[in-house]
Amino acid sequence: MIGNRITHRVVDGVHIPGTWRPAFIHNGHHHLIDLFIYADGLIGCWELVTVEEFEEKLRTGWVATTVPEGAAAAANGLGEWKFSEPRHWTTPDQLVAEIRDTIDQLNDRPDSTARCLAADDVFLADRTEENRAAARTAFLAIPKSQRHWALGDLDNKAWQLRTLVAGPGGRTYLFPREPAVAQERYDQALAYFEERARRKDEPGARLPADGPAVPYAPTVHLPHTFKPERMADPGRLGLRNEYPGPLTLGKTTYPSATHAYWALSVADPELSAAITATDTYLQARRLAVTAPRREGWEQARTAFMTSLLRAKYEQHPELAEILLATDDATLVYDDFDSAFWGDNAGQGRNWTGRLLELVRSEMHMRRAGIPGL
Repeated sequence: MIGNRITHRVVDGVHIPGTWRPAFIHNGHHHLIDLFIYADGLIGCWELVTVEEFEEKLRTGWVATTVPEGAAAAANGLGEWKFSEPRHWTTPDQLVAEIRDTIDQLNDRPDSTARCLAADDVFLADRTEENRAAARTAFLAIPKSQRHWALGDLDNKAWQLRTLVAGPGGRTYLFPREPAVAQERYDQALAYFEERARRKDEPGARLPADGPAVPYAPTVHLPHTFKPERMADPGRLGLRNEYPGPLTLGKTTYPSATHAYWALSVADPELSAAITATDTYLQARRLAVTAPRREGWEQARTAFMTSLLRAKYEQHPELAEILLATDDATLVYDDFDSAFWGDNAGQGRNWTGRLLELVRSEMHMRRAGIPGL
């Protein structure tokens, strides 16, 4: 289960989502590590390997699911110890099955639990022994560590599911010595699943709360530019802060949003005027970077940039249309000068991209006639 353990790695500027779990690497000592699992099917265990390569590491014992009595172990930066009366909760096959499930979950694909519940639905719709056998096979394909939680029901655990796939007169996989499933217990399991299906089919039960969780439009990359020139149709270049579009704030007109940002960031009014008068944004930045900032600038800069972007697109409707045309796409904004404002191949915070998305959303709100607060 992924839970809140979310991470990523960057490949060619693309974030590959992932998660992690503990594991032991046996390399002389047993080393407790974070085993990283990524959506593209690669696994990080001191190196990136495929699932098949990981299975080989399990087979050779380089990744260990058991440790012998008295074995030495270490956790980097924490300490060393020896095992006494070790108990183990997983096997190589189970670990691989859990990893395959995790990769499915990271890709929003049905995992073994979802496939089992789908097979159960087929059986409940057509209660043949053939369909029951398929449901039982799907249930046994769930890693043992996950079967207990397959229904997501903390009160009932999975006994109804085990009863359903065993059938009247059958036995569950877990307790071969227990009595065969009685008809009364089987009827209780059927009633549970019928009620579960009824709840799922209630109006609105499966509707998303408020639309898609991720953008439907492809990500838009806004690369850094060094010598932007004003043109009749700038395309997405017009979304760059350094694009030369006059911007009037108060009684002053600035050659670009970047000029305005740097001019208003400095504490010295004379320097601010000099920055405003520069020919290029590079000259503006060069004058500003070593100068003292306004008091509180670091804490206020995102709010100021938000106001700046709103003004830019209000004063330049043609550029506003370019921004609106990006629909709901994630905007990846590169800024070689700042890991705060730029994404920079996944190494920065992309605040300009985020604020452009905010201003775009506000414009969509106004265009749709949705009242603001």
